[in-house]
Amino acid sequence: MTSELRRPSWKSYLELCKPKVVALIVFTAIAGMLLAVPGLPPVDLFVYSSIGIALAAASAAAINHFIDREADAQMERNKNRPLPKGELSANNVLMFALLLAAISMVLLFTLVNALTAILTFLSGLGYAIIYTVYLKRMTPQNIVIAGAFGATPPLLGWCAMTGEVHPYSLLLFLIIFVWTPPHFWPLSIAKRKEFAKVGIPMLPVTHGVEFTRLQILLYSFLLLIVTLLPYLTGMSGLIYLAAVVPLGFGFIYFAILMMCRKDDKTAMRTFFYSLFYLTIVFVALLVDHYIKFTL
Repeated sequence: MTSELRRPSWKSYLELCKPKVVALIVFTAIAGMLLAVPGLPPVDLFVYSSIGIALAAASAAAINHFIDREADAQMERNKNRPLPKGELSANNVLMFALLLAAISMVLLFTLVNALTAILTFLSGLGYAIIYTVYLKRMTPQNIVIAGAFGATPPLLGWCAMTGEVHPYSLLLFLIIFVWTPPHFWPLSIAKRKEFAKVGIPMLPVTHGVEFTRLQILLYSFLLLIVTLLPYLTGMSGLIYLAAVVPLGFGFIYFAILMMCRKDDKTAMRTFFYSLFYLTIVFVALLVDHYIKFTL
């Protein structure tokens, strides 16, 4: 590769952090912080918590790049990542990831609270090591189990503000946990040949596309039920309910559409809808929360 085609090293390191993924993680963590208090949280605590959680997520993403570098080189959608392209050395990537993790832990332990730091560490460890090294290649339920690690950000945000794991923060965790499989399985359907090529047993590879489409539909119904819980428990009100019900039926519509059309384009449309869906669900939670406390 010529020097003219090589990206600046800072861009390569930024890509290691998976900024789009981290942005969604930080957004849901911030939602947890804002929902944990009646008004606005202390600015300093809010900033330290956001940075600490963001750095931990970026560290886990970089470790994921490091561990999956050989598989990424064989996958069309990942072959242009910094390690497969030779833009960074594996040792530098690992040191970068560990540095981010260390800064995150120091920040959270000293300026936020110990419980948030411990839970953030366990979440990052679960995703970067338990999921990436073992579960990802061990079981077709890998993404279901991984959802437990990926669903922690709003819980972490809530804990950062209050120092405790509140039942409402567990509802936020549950929403993302149930959302994760029907979010990722459409992508795994569209990219099933790539996953099969590198020996990753995603559900459509091991059980077939039809079975996976059915699971997406069933999970979309479960997700609709779970997203009603904040309203049913009194955490949120009618504004949230008015938003989440049509969003949930929209998810079910896309799941049914996948079963009818059976093409990869529809699967990717469902994947992108799932990202829009989660964002609006948390926006609705926040709007409902602040309208309730300003009336």
